[in-house]
Amino acid sequence: MSASERRQSVRTGVVWAAVQELLAGTDAAPARIVDIGGGTGGFAVPLAQLGHRVEVIDPSPDALAALDRRARESDVADRVTGQQGDLSDLGTLVEADAVDLVLCHGVLDVVDEPTDALASIASVLRPGGHLSLLVAQRHAAVVARAMAGHFQAARDLLDDPRASARGGQRFTADELAPMLDGAGLSTVSVHGVRVFADLVPGSLLELEPGATAALVELETAVSTRPEYLPLATQLHVLARR
Repeated sequence: MSASERRQSVRTGVVWAAVQELLAGTDAAPARIVDIGGGTGGFAVPLAQLGHRVEVIDPSPDALAALDRRARESDVADRVTGQQGDLSDLGTLVEADAVDLVLCHGVLDVVDEPTDALASIASVLRPGGHLSLLVAQRHAAVVARAMAGHFQAARDLLDDPRASARGGQRFTADELAPMLDGAGLSTVSVHGVRVFADLVPGSLLELEPGATAALVELETAVSTRPEYLPLATQLHVLARR
């Protein structure tokens, strides 16, 4: 496994495990999945390899071309499709009440109206369908700015989710819950993602045998513990319509 693959496994392990567990426990086989902002298929292709049908919506034609190549190389081109667009196009690209699972990973952070975006996602989910939502968390971002010496930026972000000059807005778990409720989505679970991963030097994972597996195990162990949730760089929420 390359260094980038080791780092990626640490960063996405908790989310991937939660999505797999969700799909294993549903009656949709194969599931119809829409991956908003799915890019080159980091989630779409492995999900297709499990037998599911995945539609990727992404604004980048280059990313969609790479997705197509990756799907063909993985022999799942018949189960992966790509459409150019973004979250604002969801209602025109996907019919209502038709999708078993929507992946929205790192996208809600950069939309202008998150509540409207969640309502749009809910509209394409079938009753009983699920949303896998991954967002940047504000608590950890405040700490990161302070540790980097950007004290005013940390103070600004403390109470304002849009205070960051780049990277979009940040959320807290307490803020997400009523937003999801307002869209008609009930929270099933909340996981903390990258509690330690961004603090561990990459060189340690490269040089220490077994370090990557041990860190993934640690991330998994703390992901559902509420006392560690504020330390997570990201929040992963599974919600049900």
